[in-house]
Amino acid sequence: MGKDKKEQEAVFLRRKITLLRAFSLLIGSMVGSGIFISPKGVLKNSGSVGFSLVVWFACGLLSMFGALCYAELGTRITKSGGHYIYILETLGPLPSFLFLWAEFFAIRPANSAVVSLAFGRYMLEPFFAPCAAPVPAVKLVSLLGYYMVLTLNSWSVTWSARLQTALSIVKLLALALIIVPGMMLLAQGHTENFQNAFDRQALVLDKLPLAFYAGMFAYSGWFQASFVREELVRPERNIPLAVIVSVITVIVGYMLTNVSYYTVLGTQDVLASPAVAVSFVQRAFKSLISVVPVLVALSCFGTMNGGIFTFSRTLFVASREGQWPPLFSMIHIRRHTPLPAVMLMFPLVTAMVCIGDIYHLMNFFSFSRWLFIGLATLGLIVHRHRYPELHSPFKVPLFIPVSFTVICLFTVAMSFYSDPVNISIGCTMVLSGFPVYYLIIHRQMSRRCSSPFYYLTHKLQLLLEVVQQEIKTY
Repeated sequence: MGKDKKEQEAVFLRRKITLLRAFSLLIGSMVGSGIFISPKGVLKNSGSVGFSLVVWFACGLLSMFGALCYAELGTRITKSGGHYIYILETLGPLPSFLFLWAEFFAIRPANSAVVSLAFGRYMLEPFFAPCAAPVPAVKLVSLLGYYMVLTLNSWSVTWSARLQTALSIVKLLALALIIVPGMMLLAQGHTENFQNAFDRQALVLDKLPLAFYAGMFAYSGWFQASFVREELVRPERNIPLAVIVSVITVIVGYMLTNVSYYTVLGTQDVLASPAVAVSFVQRAFKSLISVVPVLVALSCFGTMNGGIFTFSRTLFVASREGQWPPLFSMIHIRRHTPLPAVMLMFPLVTAMVCIGDIYHLMNFFSFSRWLFIGLATLGLIVHRHRYPELHSPFKVPLFIPVSFTVICLFTVAMSFYSDPVNISIGCTMVLSGFPVYYLIIHRQMSRRCSSPFYYLTHKLQLLLEVVQQEIKTY
C-alpha cells in the first residue's frame, strides 16, 4: 500500500502512450496542413502533374526509409528526445547542440507558424468565401489556436494524447471527403487534366529540391514517436509497428488525395489557389463547402498538438543532458507535464506567425531540419560500427540508412542553388550556435559548474510549481 502511494506521488513522466496513441500521434503529426497547402509548392517546383505525383511518391518512400532508421535508433537508444538525443549519442555534444540551437530558434517555431497559419486560413475560409480571409484575422485566429494547444499540453499529458487520437480520425475523414468524390469523377472518365502529364519542358532541375521540401513537409511527423520514447508502452515493439503502419497509411492517402485534386483542378487552378482543399470542394462537392475547411483546420490543430507534445520533450531531455537551462528539465508537481519546456516556444512562434509567410517559412526551416535528420541517420551507421555487439530488436538493411543520408544531404546541398537567400539565413542560424557552444555550454559542461542563473531558476521553479524529475527505472 505504502509503495503504491509512493508510486503515485513520485514526479516523473509516466508511460501513458500505447500503440494506438503512438499511431495516432504519428498520423496526427503527418496529416496536417501539409497535404492541404504543399500540393501548390510541389507542383510549382516540379513543373507538371506527372512529375509532381512522382515527387509525392518519392517523398513517401524517403519518409519510410527515414522512419525505419528512426525505429532502429529508438530500439538502440532508450532515451526520449528524437533527433537531438540520437545526434548526441552518436556524433557528440557539438552537433547535437547545433541542432538544438537551430531547432529552437528556426526549425520548430517556423514549422509551428506554418501549421498555425494554415489552421487560421482554413478556419476562416467558410466565412469569407469566395474572397480571401483578411491577413490580420488569419493571424489572430492562428495564434488563438496555438495558445489553446499550448494550454492543453501544459494541463495534461493524458488529455493531449486523447485529443490526438480523436483528431487523427478527423484527419482521415477529411482525406476521405477529398478522395471519394475525386475517385468517382476519375472513374467517370474525367482524365483531361492528366493529358501531357509529364511535360519535360516545364521541369527545372534546380527547383526540384524545393519540390521535395514541400512534399517532405507534408510527410514530416514520421519521427515524432522517437521524441517520447520514455513515455511509450513497450517501445521496442510499438515504435517499429507504429511507424510502419502509419507511414504506409499516409503514403496511400496522399497519393489518392493528389490524384483527386488533379482530377478536379487543372494546373493553373492549383497554382492560383491559396487553399487547394477549399478550391477542390468548390468544384466537386459544393454541399460540403463549409464542412471540409473546418475538418482541415482541425487537422492542422492536431498537428500543432503533436508538435508541441514532442518538442517539449526535446527541450526537457536537452536540459537533463546539461545543454539547456535546468529549469526546462522540471515537471509540474501535480500535472506531471514538462510545463517550462512546453511554454518556452510561446514568444518565438508568436513572432513568426505575426511576420511570416507560409512558403518562405517552409523553405527557411526545411534546410536545417533535413540537414540534421540526415546527420541523425548518419549517426545510426556510426553507432552500428562503434557497437557491433549491441543487440537491437529491430534492424534495417544497411542500404536504407546510407541511401536516406545521402539523399538528405544531397538535397540540402542542392537547395543552395534553388533558394539561396532563405537557405543562407538558415545556414547562418545553424553556424551562430558555434560561439554559444564554446563560450557557454562546453565550458559549463567541462567544469561541471552549476547554472549561472541559479537564483532566477529557483524563483521560476517556485512560481511555476515544478521540480526535477525523479529517476525512475522500468
